[in-house]
Amino acid sequence: MAYIPGGTFRMGSDKYYPEEAPVHRVSVDGFWVDRTPVTNRQFREFVEATGYVTFAEIAPDPRDYPGAPAHLLKAGSAVFLPPNHPVDLGDISKWWTFTFGANWRHPYGKGSSIRKLDDHPVVHVAYEDAAAYAAWAGKSLPTEAEWEFAARGGLDGAEYAWGDELTPGGRHMANTWQGQFPHENCAGDGFERTSPVTAFPANGYDVYDMIGNVWEWTTDWYSPRNKGDVSKACCIPKNPRGASESDSYDPGMPEIRIPRKVIKGGSHLCAPNYCRRYRPAARHPEPVDTSTSHLGFRCVVRNLETEVAEDVNSHG
Repeated sequence: MAYIPGGTFRMGSDKYYPEEAPVHRVSVDGFWVDRTPVTNRQFREFVEATGYVTFAEIAPDPRDYPGAPAHLLKAGSAVFLPPNHPVDLGDISKWWTFTFGANWRHPYGKGSSIRKLDDHPVVHVAYEDAAAYAAWAGKSLPTEAEWEFAARGGLDGAEYAWGDELTPGGRHMANTWQGQFPHENCAGDGFERTSPVTAFPANGYDVYDMIGNVWEWTTDWYSPRNKGDVSKACCIPKNPRGASESDSYDPGMPEIRIPRKVIKGGSHLCAPNYCRRYRPAARHPEPVDTSTSHLGFRCVVRNLETEVAEDVNSHG
């Protein structure tokens, strides 16, 4: 893990998507964060030690999805399947498919595997799966503020985790999409799908993959807009914890009462022509019962530096 010193920073952005605005000052205490997203190797160790079964490996309960056809209530997860021609970018069903048998062991459905992908981020993990791993590891999932502070790498206000230029000197700094999404993947960064978690440079805090590769869960409930800045420095929010669960429901789908968490960082599917969310300020809602082929997580530990200092002192 890497230690992230506490501090005050400008969270959010006024330049891109409305849910990122307005920019506002936030303060966080110091904490430790995983240097990389949790990998397939690490998640396998958790499953082997506990016998844990992920959300995507369990058939949905019909009581949770009233009216759903019985033949659709099978275990599975959402998989990105690119079309071979331009499509309506307003219809995500053109490239996302709920695939029976897709889970962390079989990221693209039956017949696929994670062989040779030990160092890639684990995917197809719902929120409860990520939280279960964190608890087993003696860690927690990060808040949105902690995650964004760590992603910025000490570059307060910078556009990206590495500065203000997407590809400085023509160098790709993260696993994102090159070409016209979703049908044209030029793979200029060397990867069509996920990549090893240290394939791209670490940021200023020596943390990898905060941007691109896979989206990452945070523990905060989603709200469609940030609170405004405060007028006095003494009132800057410290260690904010986001919205309430009731505020996180999708107002566009009032009949579906599934709460949503904030996910951060963008993924290998973020493209300039569709989703410019390969930035620390970017945020997106994700229902807690949803898992996908481009969503993973990492963990944090709070106040560990105090425990370490006390342990060192107690042993002279």
